[in-house]
Amino acid sequence: MNREQLITACRLLGKTSPEWQTAEVHCTPLAADGSTRKLYRLCCRMKSCVAILPAAAPHGMDEAVSAAALGRHLFGRTGLVPEVLGFSREHGILLFEDLGDVRLFDLVETQGWSEPIQHLYAQVIRALARLQVKGAQGLQTSCCWEGPRYDRQLMLERESGYFARALCQDLLGLEVSKEVQAEFCRLAVQAAAAPATFFLHRDCQSRNIMVHQGTIRFIDFQGGRLGPPGYDLAALLLDPYVAMPVSLQEELFELHAAELERLAPGHLQSHRATYPQLRLQRNLQILGAFAFLSHCQGKPFFARYLRPGLDSLMALLAKPECAGYPALLKLARTCRSILEKR
Repeated sequence: MNREQLITACRLLGKTSPEWQTAEVHCTPLAADGSTRKLYRLCCRMKSCVAILPAAAPHGMDEAVSAAALGRHLFGRTGLVPEVLGFSREHGILLFEDLGDVRLFDLVETQGWSEPIQHLYAQVIRALARLQVKGAQGLQTSCCWEGPRYDRQLMLERESGYFARALCQDLLGLEVSKEVQAEFCRLAVQAAAAPATFFLHRDCQSRNIMVHQGTIRFIDFQGGRLGPPGYDLAALLLDPYVAMPVSLQEELFELHAAELERLAPGHLQSHRATYPQLRLQRNLQILGAFAFLSHCQGKPFFARYLRPGLDSLMALLAKPECAGYPALLKLARTCRSILEKR
């Protein structure tokens, strides 16, 4: 973070807290996982915040504007995200409330699937249902920079298409057959039957969930839009970073269904009917992302999750409700076999 950016941040913060003085601010870089944005913790006396600089990519500023608008909306409606403390549209600098360093992922890493962690996940499920229902209320989709809704085109381009390009073609050198492409299209049609009327985070996994002073807070929501509730639920339960036991996945699915019915009655049937297809879509997306991040972005951390991700995909495709994708199952097995030999 250069001096001009730091001065801009302090001016934004000084509007509500005059004690922010550039000369006394300590700036510490923070890890950004798969994002190309730059994150910093700013500390001054007894106060701190997180500053995010936009990605250098062509749409970095659009993403920053969206993150600021979504952050203000979601905090106002739910209180389940960090508060936006300031935003410079000129520089794209976004300032968030500092939620500390404890992610849901970190707690699972240290405590395993203990009873306290299972209770914590129940708390996360209730928070997620609230975010999905309340976060959709009054949402101006014009602030969703990647598109207003989760739809079939997105599934084909950025989920199954991502899987085909980044994993199969670029990483493993495999061609995707017409049969698989046809199954991708059929899967997208079935998944798109889910009503896209809820707030969709689109990357709701344990590294994007903070545990702060006993509360659950969601971060990295800048790709948010309207979508079906099953997608974020699938992202949370299939999360390859923590490998949740299947029995707990089933238990938490039912808890989420009950919460959804309580908060927004009338969606339960479609939620149950489309969840298997949304799980497949999410699984394809994360495999594409892990392949791209590890192979093209030079981030080897993500490569370790490719095999578990393929195991998860094959397990889903073996279920009766997902039996209509034999060509995709064959391709997944081929991918897994190639990775096993590397």
